[in-house]
Amino acid sequence: MTPTDRTHRTVDVLVIGAGPAGLAVAARLAAAGVDRVEVLDREQRAGGIPRHCDHTGFGLRDLRRVMTGPDYARHHIAAAIRAGAVLRTGVTATGWAAPRTVDITGPTGLERITATAVVLATGARERPRSARLVPGTRPAGVLTTGQLQQAVHVHHQSVGHRAVVVGAERVSYSAVATLRRAGAEVAAMVTDQPRHQTHPARHLGTRLRHGVSLVTDATVAELTGRERLESVRLRHRDGRTAVIGCDTVVFTGDWIPDHELARSAGIALDPGTRGPATDAEFRTGEPGVFAVGNLLHPVETADIAALDGRFAAAPVLRHLAGAPWTPGPLPVRVGAPLLWISPNRLTPDGPRPPRGRFTLRTTRFLTRPVLTVSQDGRTLHRGRLASTAAPNRPFHLPADWIAGADAHGGPVRITAD
Repeated sequence: MTPTDRTHRTVDVLVIGAGPAGLAVAARLAAAGVDRVEVLDREQRAGGIPRHCDHTGFGLRDLRRVMTGPDYARHHIAAAIRAGAVLRTGVTATGWAAPRTVDITGPTGLERITATAVVLATGARERPRSARLVPGTRPAGVLTTGQLQQAVHVHHQSVGHRAVVVGAERVSYSAVATLRRAGAEVAAMVTDQPRHQTHPARHLGTRLRHGVSLVTDATVAELTGRERLESVRLRHRDGRTAVIGCDTVVFTGDWIPDHELARSAGIALDPGTRGPATDAEFRTGEPGVFAVGNLLHPVETADIAALDGRFAAAPVLRHLAGAPWTPGPLPVRVGAPLLWISPNRLTPDGPRPPRGRFTLRTTRFLTRPVLTVSQDGRTLHRGRLASTAAPNRPFHLPADWIAGADAHGGPVRITAD
C-alpha cells in the first residue's frame, strides 16, 4: 500500500496513549466542548498500567477515594467515553507524515490523521535485563514488573516458585505482593542503595507479612541457568559476592520514557528525564504538540499522571483557540547527585508549574539538603528541604523564584548541598 492509499482524516485533538494521563486530558477536553477528541493506544485494552495492578491504592489524589488498579482504569475509560472522546485500541502510531500529522496502523488498515493539537501520553517502561547489562545466561524466568503483572493478573500464568526482586522502591513492593499472590516465595529483595526507598510502613508490612529480607548495597552480577533460571549472583559494595537460588527474578524500577514517537518528530528531549523537554503548560518544542504523564517524569503514580492530564487541558484549549505557541525559552538543569527536574523549560513571566512546584529526583539519599537555584552565577533561590530526599521517590521545589530569572540569560541550574 502506498502512502496515497491511506485513509486521511482530521480531528481537533489526537491523544496518543490511553493510560491515566491520556484518558484524563481527553475527558476534560471533550467535556469542555471540543468536538473531535480521539485517543489511540497500541494495547488491546485502554487503561494503561493500572489495569494490570490488582491491588488498592489508586485514585487517592485525583479522585479523592481509593480503588484497585482495574477499577481505577475503568473509571477513567468511562469518564472519557461519557464526555464524548473516541477511544481506539490495538492502534499503533508509526510515525509522522507532517507537523501534527501521524501515520497509524490498526485493525482497519493504514491511516493518516492530522490534528490541531497532538497530546503525547505514551508513558514509561522499566528497562529490561538486557538494557541493564546484567551478564550471564538467558534462561526463562527473567521478568520486569510489567511482565510479571500481566502474567499473573491478565493471563493467570504461573511465574515460578522462588523469586528475587531487584529493587526496593514503591513498585518493587507491588512486585512482591504479586509474586506472593501467584504462590511464589520471595527469597530476597536487592537494592544498590543503603536502604529501601518506599514508605517505612510499606517496608515493615512486607517484612512482617511475607518475611522478605532486604539485601542493601548490592547489585546483580550474574544470572545462571540453562532453560530456566537457577540462581542470581550478587556483588556487594565491599566486593563480597553471594549466590541466591531462585527460578524467577523480577527487575523493578529503572524507568525510561516511551519517547520513540517524540524522537521521530525531532522533539528535543530533556537530558535528565529522557522525555520531551516541556514547560509549565506541557508544551514541547514542536508547535501544537503537548506531552503529559510519565512520558515527562518517569515514573510517578497513576493519579499524578492523571492530574497532569487534567492540568494540560487548559493549555490545549488555549492552543485550539489560537493562542501563540511560545514555549519556555529557558532550560532548567540539575547538578549531581540530582537526576532530573520536571518541568524543565520555563518563561520567567509565564505560568507556574502545576501545583506551583517542580518535581525532582536524586540518585542517592540526601538528608534535608539545601537546594540552590542559580542563573549565570546569580542565586535565585536557596532553601533547605524539610525532609530527606530519597532515590526513586519525588521531592519538590517551590516555583516562587521564577519571576527573578532572566529570559535572555543562560540556563537555570538546580544544585543540592
